[in-house]
Amino acid sequence: MNVDRGTPSTRDRLIWAAQELYAANGVAATTPRQVLARSGVGQGSLYHHFPSKLDLASEAVGRTAEQTLRAAAATLSGALPARQRIYSYLRRDRDAVAGCRVGRLTADPLVMTTDDLRDSVSSYFTGLIALLTSNFIDAGAAENAARERATTAVAVIQGGYVLSRAMGDASHMHSAVEGFIGLLNDSALTESDASLQAHRPRRTQNGATA
Repeated sequence: MNVDRGTPSTRDRLIWAAQELYAANGVAATTPRQVLARSGVGQGSLYHHFPSKLDLASEAVGRTAEQTLRAAAATLSGALPARQRIYSYLRRDRDAVAGCRVGRLTADPLVMTTDDLRDSVSSYFTGLIALLTSNFIDAGAAENAARERATTAVAVIQGGYVLSRAMGDASHMHSAVEGFIGLLNDSALTESDASLQAHRPRRTQNGATA
């Protein structure tokens, strides 16, 4: 059970149970009865702490997003050179077949139609892209290029989860990550940002490529 310290409170047990069930089944498909059974607390305690399903979902989804972002931040900070921090994040051990606990919520109809829940998911990805952007800047990329690479890195990881889950084979995550790292290391992509910008198609005001 993922709690900060000491014996988990009844409230923490309920949130933890909801997090585990959401990861397995999604928010919309999880019932209060299932949360009670998983947490081992009484029905009265559930409705004392969380009067509605959405009250519990807001806390549990928010905590999952915060914990997942905090884990990424731990890898993307520290004394290692920025490029090594990025590679460590990309190559971090993941349960690829199970899928991303936050990413999978984007397919949940209740999450995507409830502002509070959708905002927690959106904030996770915004925060993750910001962390990676900072690292790419530290590695020498200009701000625009750093943000593009950071967004691509997140898309690669999420795509690796989708492929691995769909095919029941975690090797697809490995292939996606190593393919992206190969592109980052490719001499054509590691030349100066000024040179890259010079060769990038220029768009006119109406959006056409010049």
